[in-house]
Parts: sequence; C-alpha cells; structure tokens
Amino acid sequence: MKKHGTLNAQLSRVLAELGHGDSIVIADCGLPIPEGVERIDLALAPGIPSFAETLRVVLEDMQVESAVLADEIHTHNPMLSTCAVQLQEAGIAVRLVTHEQFKALTRNARAVIRTGEASPYANVILHSGVIF
Repeated sequence: MKKHGTLNAQLSRVLAELGHGDSIVIADCGLPIPEGVERIDLALAPGIPSFAETLRVVLEDMQVESAVLADEIHTHNPMLSTCAVQLQEAGIAVRLVTHEQFKALTRNARAVIRTGEASPYANVILHSGVIF
C-alpha cells in the first residue's frame, strides 16, 4: 500500500506518466468529457470530493507549469475564482479563456478528473512542468 501521495491508482498512474507540457483537467461533475480522453471519475455525491480538495491533492503530487481556467469563473463562481489567485501565488502561470474555448482545449488532455463539484465553471486545465 502506498504511504504518501495520491492513493487513487488510476490518478497516480496518469500523473506518473505525464511529460513536460502534457495536460490534465480537473472538472466539476457537469463538464462534458471528450470522446477518447481518459476519464478518472472521483465523484461520489454532489460536492464530494470538491474541486478545491481535488486541486490541492493533485498540486501536491504534480509539477505544474501553467493552468487554464474559463474566464466565467470570476463572475459565476467567485468563491472558486480564488483558486486562480492561489495558483498564481504558487508561481503557476494562469491563462483565462472562454468556457467554449476551455471545452475545446480539453480534447488535448491526457485525462479528465471528474469531481463531485456541483458549482459552475469549477474546471482547470493543468499543464505539466519538469522538476529539473
């Protein structure tokens, strides 16, 4: 049994397989997942696990170079828009796009992590960095 890090086997595998520039998506329970993109479904019930909890755990285990969020998060989900500020404070470059552009970008992700988050625009694309 693993002692530290991400315990979910599917998520742990995907994080270990990422190379520089690869991306994963952390998504609310309503984001459409493109055909052909791996789904890691963590959703148990509305709100469980939350977007913020999942993001925190992934950031502890993944070297992130940049992130993409839908601009609409600022007006439609101000509580979670603070995650963008936290990413920037952690030295992660953050880019904002429209929600439609965001959904198009998810087609290039290695995987989409579906959370139980049930609030609007609670989605982020994380681009892998390198540890050297």
